[in-house]
Amino acid sequence: MPQGLYDRLRTTMSTRRLVGIVSVGIVAAAIAVRNKSSDSIRPVCRVITSDPEWPGQDEWDSLNKTVDGRLIATVPLAAPCHYSFIDDDGKNASVYDQDVCDNLRSNWFSATTHLPSASSPMSYQFTNDSCNPFLGPDSPCTLGYYVSYTVNATTTQHVQAALRFVQRHNIRLVIRNTGHDYLGKSTGAHALAIWTHHFKSIDLIEQYRDPSSDYEGPALKVGAGVEGAEIYQFAHDHGLMAVAGNCPNVGITGGYVQGGGISILSSKFGLAADQVLSFQVMTVSGDIVTAGPTHNEDLFWALRGGGGGTFGIVLSMTVKAFPDTIFSAASLMLLNNGTNTDAIYSALGTFLQSLPSLVDAGAWVVWVAAPFGFMISPAMISGIPPAELDALLKPTLDRMDQLQLQYQYSSLGFPGFLPAYRSLGTTWNVSDYNAGGRLIPRELVEDDAGTEALVGAIRYITSQAFMSGVAFNVSHAVSSPDDVAANPYFRKSIFSAAVGAPINYTNWAANKATQDTMTRNLLPALDSITPNGGVYLNEADFQAPNFQQTFYGGHYKRLLAIKRKYDPNSIFYARTAVGSESWEQRLDGRLCTV
Repeated sequence: MPQGLYDRLRTTMSTRRLVGIVSVGIVAAAIAVRNKSSDSIRPVCRVITSDPEWPGQDEWDSLNKTVDGRLIATVPLAAPCHYSFIDDDGKNASVYDQDVCDNLRSNWFSATTHLPSASSPMSYQFTNDSCNPFLGPDSPCTLGYYVSYTVNATTTQHVQAALRFVQRHNIRLVIRNTGHDYLGKSTGAHALAIWTHHFKSIDLIEQYRDPSSDYEGPALKVGAGVEGAEIYQFAHDHGLMAVAGNCPNVGITGGYVQGGGISILSSKFGLAADQVLSFQVMTVSGDIVTAGPTHNEDLFWALRGGGGGTFGIVLSMTVKAFPDTIFSAASLMLLNNGTNTDAIYSALGTFLQSLPSLVDAGAWVVWVAAPFGFMISPAMISGIPPAELDALLKPTLDRMDQLQLQYQYSSLGFPGFLPAYRSLGTTWNVSDYNAGGRLIPRELVEDDAGTEALVGAIRYITSQAFMSGVAFNVSHAVSSPDDVAANPYFRKSIFSAAVGAPINYTNWAANKATQDTMTRNLLPALDSITPNGGVYLNEADFQAPNFQQTFYGGHYKRLLAIKRKYDPNSIFYARTAVGSESWEQRLDGRLCTV
């Protein structure tokens, strides 16, 4: 970025003129309204930038000093694409630069474009189209639903200061790590965000022992900002492997683990949430506590799958690690040539019925069905050579041969996890798609009638969108589905289905219509064959009805009680999070109780 533009971005914060100074008395009056659905006391509405109670510039300056100059005033990432950027004061703080804009447009769909930003949502739906890089320079650029400010936290004192500030001034709080987020949890209008992305410590515990745990072995203590690729590399350097996500840039300690966390190693070791030995957490009071088997046990349970940004701010966690071993991976490509559609879906049925034998052997299988055809990309398994993986996929290959389908198939062996992981190449980026999902129960593929219904639903969906399945078996990873807070439906599932339809960056109304089609038309095709089912909340439809049941299953009532215990005033609000049904975001972005 040109130095001049960088300087203008840095100085935007100091040039803002914010109105009003809030008094302690006004805040106390604002929060003294009882929520209809609980006994706790909460404000009617959070303060927004146009309110006289919004902190004055001197108070923001004071916060900036307290956090060692790490307060960032939001300038949307795409602001250089617009002649004007209208800040909260209604003033034009233009940073227009056509060269920067051209580069942004060329790289907008890469996660690495958004990772350095303290405010850019990777899922475009949550910007309210307020600063669109693909519209002309005359189109408006405003903050919209972006956060107003962010504390780039690198110490616990920074986190505490931000947490105190939002409570003192009745401001909405957002917890942000990398911004990988289908649900809009990592952004919010008129909010102060705490950015945990730079808590990057990783420590090896060669032999973890704790009287309260039945686990003994290597473990890793990882900071809140550690990404999947970083823990994979660290583990590899110590002859180990760890359970983390597919995308290398996903922060593992935040919403990933706290949403359950499906992994390449899930069929071998379970969900990411199953690996956590303890958390270091900052509660709403600013206290730093340990959540583990004998300390704050209820919080420990909730954080293992009960949803991110909900119960407290996780600063670090300690997780199991495992000795590295050989891996095998296989891939398949089958293209639809316009005449082989029936045969493709017949072969898909055989593939679906082969999934139990694959995942029971320890495989993780990613597959895609779409108008272009069908692909496995990849099937991956530890501890066996490629020939044994080939044998597990042989029923599918034999069926394709029987149907005279033309396909490409290959398998390879790798000396360890990291080389196998690096062979995956490019992954889907959250910027590109309107998304939704469903957990598919194993029982559906164990008889012909269930498989036929599933193939029919997939065929209906993939005539209009693309669908990815991630197959796993986590049924034996815990002694009971209730051991952790993750949706208990995981334990009976054979794969998580993710449905995607491309985002339309130049027609906001059409984009909203596509997401509505996802909610009302495509996903119901899966819902109808999985009654009382569930979803992997990290890959869910943010518009999903009855999210309490589908996201959290039978654990919701217990999670809500823990939420009210640790966060009685709902400072930790996030869309579709536990307790969020007591709040609504109005059209102006104001967050209010209902």
